[in-house]
Amino acid sequence: MPSISERYATEAGCFDRRQTVDPQHLVDVRSSRSEQWTQQMPYGICLKSCNITASEILKLWDEASLFEAKGSMQELGYPPHLTLAVFEQSPKDVNAIMAEVFSAQKELSITFDAVKYFDNETMVLWAKPRSNHALSDIHGRLHSHFDPLICHEHYRVDRWVPHCSLATKVPQPAKPAAIQWAESRKVRFTVEFDVADFVQFPPVVVRHGLRLN
Repeated sequence: MPSISERYATEAGCFDRRQTVDPQHLVDVRSSRSEQWTQQMPYGICLKSCNITASEILKLWDEASLFEAKGSMQELGYPPHLTLAVFEQSPKDVNAIMAEVFSAQKELSITFDAVKYFDNETMVLWAKPRSNHALSDIHGRLHSHFDPLICHEHYRVDRWVPHCSLATKVPQPAKPAAIQWAESRKVRFTVEFDVADFVQFPPVVVRHGLRLN
């Protein structure tokens, strides 16, 4: 069975560390997304994890998928990630902005210490990162280049809740069990985020990617 990192490299739009890869390599990853994201959130900037440290998130994906008709994150076909910004239209000069923000950025170590949920019409389960100055600094520097009005309000500097999604389509009947799981599930692990992507979705298409140092 292929390792997690090999599986990401071949199936989920990650760079294979065994090869020399152009950091602007474009990866076309097919997936389906909820109607909400389809109509409202066609572009995003993310940090993703393309290495073995993401395995703990993958385990939580499997657990959280039991509350869905079909595992939404597995169906997404994109690695564990933190979304930094979401836009209805592609921002101007986004490649240059990403180069300025991420070209000298080291891989980011993020510790997760809880499972939380957003109680939307279809519930979202997510892993909560501990407060991290480097992550907040990256988010702030990135958003300093954009008019806040072009970014989805939940991702603006004053509204953003850092989260790594575990399931995005938990239906109403499964909510009580999902909440009980989230509140009782004890976690503490660290994930290395090593790639910054500018993506369009759905399906997920990586328009520009930069490997962190």
